[in-house]
Amino acid sequence: MNKFVWHVLLILMQFIGVSYSSDSIQKSNQINGSKSIYCGQLIDGINDRVLKNQLITILDGVIDDIKHHNPNQKLNKSTLNLSNYYCLPGLIDTHTHITEKAGDTADLSVYFTMTREEARRISDKNALTTLNAGFTSVRNVGSYIAWSARDLRDRINQGYVTGPRIQTAGFYLTVPGGGGDLLLPDYPEEKIPSYLREGVSKNAHEFRENAEKAVEGGADFLKILASGAVLAFDGVPGAPEMTQEEIAAVVYVARKAGIKVTSHAHGAQSIKDSIIAGVDSIEHASLADQEAIELAASHDVAFSMDVYNGDHARAVGEEEGWPDEFMRKMNETTDAQRDVFSRALVAGVPITFGTDAAVYPHGDNARQFSIMVRHGMSPMQAIKSATSIAAKYIGWGEKVGSIKKNFLGDLIAIKKNPLEDISVLENVDIVVKGGIVVKGIK
Repeated sequence: MNKFVWHVLLILMQFIGVSYSSDSIQKSNQINGSKSIYCGQLIDGINDRVLKNQLITILDGVIDDIKHHNPNQKLNKSTLNLSNYYCLPGLIDTHTHITEKAGDTADLSVYFTMTREEARRISDKNALTTLNAGFTSVRNVGSYIAWSARDLRDRINQGYVTGPRIQTAGFYLTVPGGGGDLLLPDYPEEKIPSYLREGVSKNAHEFRENAEKAVEGGADFLKILASGAVLAFDGVPGAPEMTQEEIAAVVYVARKAGIKVTSHAHGAQSIKDSIIAGVDSIEHASLADQEAIELAASHDVAFSMDVYNGDHARAVGEEEGWPDEFMRKMNETTDAQRDVFSRALVAGVPITFGTDAAVYPHGDNARQFSIMVRHGMSPMQAIKSATSIAAKYIGWGEKVGSIKKNFLGDLIAIKKNPLEDISVLENVDIVVKGGIVVKGIK
């Protein structure tokens, strides 16, 4: 494009109030056309064998062809040569709070005065950090400033912001005073902005109405808080907050809209109620009993278990001044959750990679891989939990999570074999999203 024309275009965009990053706009234009990537070693997200010398052709952001390449033959100059790397599908995190930051856990009252401009700044930063960590797709499981993640999703899709593919649930669907209701001790309820409590519901009828509002507002899936949250004042983690009837009302709306439902549920009873009501996945599942585990396995309901965040809370929560109540609850549930994780794995419950990335800094997501392996997963099971299995349970199983023809051209590359040392995924060297190199070799 002529430099003068480009300059005029940017001025016009500013004039009409369009936010942009010139870097991300230029990258979005690069998606049109062909890109070849040569992977010396390839793990496709489905099989646990390493494929050698694979040449991947990405056309208009989608994988058009994958074939073996003779390493003795020269590559085209335009081919991205990753002969010394291990390539994997772009990673997927099924439980992020991409619009929040960990430091705010110490004082949730920040949301009472946070402007939308500040929320956008936090979101944009977290989006780039998350993508650079290798997570090309994420599920944002709710926000206090409800539609900040939707707006971020749309700006990423339009090329104004560099970040992962995002699913968003919009606001929290929760009971009054429940884990998703931003009520703080000694803070006047009348001073809490109404937009922070959009999904607060008192009965099945209200849950159904608010679920419909979430769908109309652009939610990609629905999120309910079925039982007490750990990082919430008062209440007991795992104590039921929603009835089975109320959960079923949300599931009904989701099915009608053709989207999925995930249930925040720590306690055994809430997990069982959620599964019977028809949800697709359970977040946390910290206090599941054996009956709940077996019910999840028989109904093919996935657990999304953030088994790393307890380490972070124990290490920095006290130093950063997290409320004593939060620290106590975190310590009580962390070890229990890891035990459930191991038992659920043995029972055949599908487990997706999910990190509660409001508890600890964005970009630390991949530290969870080592914890998962330590508690029973093989390295390939851990990789699948963040690729092909995660894609299936967020409804994107036909477009991301594997390196195969007709899937989106998302991949990461590292110099060491993650099947031998899963911790290497904590420092991803190269990230490609839709055929565009967003981190690494240019």
